Amino acid sequence: MLIIVTGVSGTGKTTIGSGLAAKLGLPFFDADNFHPEENIAKMSRGLPLNDTDRMPWLRSLADLLVKSGKSKGAVLACSALKESYRQLLNVEGKVQWIHLKGDRDLIWSRMLARKNHYMKAEMLDSQFATWEEPQYGLKLSIFQSPEDMLVEALKYLNKGNG
Repeated sequence: MLIIVTGVSGTGKTTIGSGLAAKLGLPFFDADNFHPEENIAKMSRGLPLNDTDRMPWLRSLADLLVKSGKSKGAVLACSALKESYRQLLNVEGKVQWIHLKGDRDLIWSRMLARKNHYMKAEMLDSQFATWEEPQYGLKLSIFQSPEDMLVEALKYLNKGNG
C-alpha cells in the first residue's frame, strides 16, 4: 500500500502520515527530508521553490515510492501542491491519497508556533497560490483533532479507495 498525505505546509502531514504508518505497520517518509541542500537553503532564505527546483526532489520521491511498492509499501508526507507533481508521484497508479485542508489563518498560527523548521511561515501564501485542489482521494479537514483525522483516514483506506 502506497499512501501520500498532501497539503500546504503546516496542515499536519507529518503527524497524520506518521500516525497512519504506525497504525498500518508501514515505513513513514517525510518528503522534507529528501530536499537537496540548495532547496533547503533557498527556503531558509524565505524564497519559494519553483518547478525547476522541485523536479529532482519529486523524481527522488517517485523512485522511493517505486522501491517501497516492491515491498509492503509506505506512507509519504509531501506537499504535492500541483496536479503535475501528484501525477509524477502516482507510481504505477497505485497511490492512495489523503489531502489535508484548512483555513489559512489556522495554518498560519500553527506555522508561527513551529521552531527549527526551514519552511518559513511567510511562504504560506505562495503555497496557497500554488495549490491545485485535487478532485480525488480523501479530503480531511484539519479543524478536527489528529485522532479523529486518523480514524477517518483509516476508514477510507480500509474501504480500498485510492
